[in-house]
Amino acid sequence: MTEAPHIVRSYDEELGRLDTLVARMGGLAEAQLECAVRALARRDSDLAGRVVANDSRIDSLDREMHATAVRLLALRQPAGVDLRTVVSCLTLSGDLERMGDYAANIGKRVLALNQVDQVATAHSVPRMGTLVQELVHEVVEAFLSRDAARARAVWRRDTAVDDVYASFFREAVTYMMEDPHNITACTHLMFIAKNVERIGDHCTNIAERVHFLVAGEVMPVRHRVDQETPEGGRDGHGNDG
Repeated sequence: MTEAPHIVRSYDEELGRLDTLVARMGGLAEAQLECAVRALARRDSDLAGRVVANDSRIDSLDREMHATAVRLLALRQPAGVDLRTVVSCLTLSGDLERMGDYAANIGKRVLALNQVDQVATAHSVPRMGTLVQELVHEVVEAFLSRDAARARAVWRRDTAVDDVYASFFREAVTYMMEDPHNITACTHLMFIAKNVERIGDHCTNIAERVHFLVAGEVMPVRHRVDQETPEGGRDGHGNDG
C-alpha cells in the first residue's frame, strides 16, 4: 500500500519516524529472543545476563514511540490511513515491548536453570524458539511493507507454535513423573517455553494490527494478549514470578 506524499514534508518525516522505531524495536526483540534461546541451548550464563540487561533498550524505544505518536496526534490530527498508522504503532509498540520482557524472563530462567543438572527435554525449547523468532521477523517485515497477506500467514502459523508447546508440556510432565530430580529443571523449562509461546501470541496481535492498518477492518480474534504477565498472572508490568 503506497500513499501519496503529504504537502508538509515534515509530516511524512514524522510518520516515517514511527516506522523506523518499529524496525528498531522489532530488530531488538528478535535479537533478544535469539540470544535468550542460544543462552539456553549452550547453558551460557553470561549471554543470559546480557539479555536481561538489554531489556532496557526496548523499553526506551517504547517510550520514544509513545512520545512521537502522541505528539503527532496532537499537532497533525491525522485521519484515515495516517490515523490508523499512528494508532497501530502505539499498540504494536506495546506488543514489541512485551516481547522484550518475555525474552528477559527467559534469560532469568536460564540463569536459574544453569544451577541445576540439565534434562534431555531442554533440547525441545530451542526448536520452538527458532520458530517464534521467524514469526517475529516476518510480522515486523509485514508491517514495514504494509503486507496484509504476509501478516495473515504469520497469524496462521501461530497454531504450529501452540502445537509444539503442547507437545513439550506433555514431554516435561513425563520427565517429572519418571524422576522427581527432574522437577526443578523441568519447571524452569516450562516457564521458558511459556514465555516463548507468549511471544508467538504477540506476533498474532501485531499481524491483526497490520491487517487493520492495510484493510481498515478487524480480523477475527483468536488470541487476546492484554495485561497477562510473562508467567501467567496479571500485573501489567512484565514482572517475572
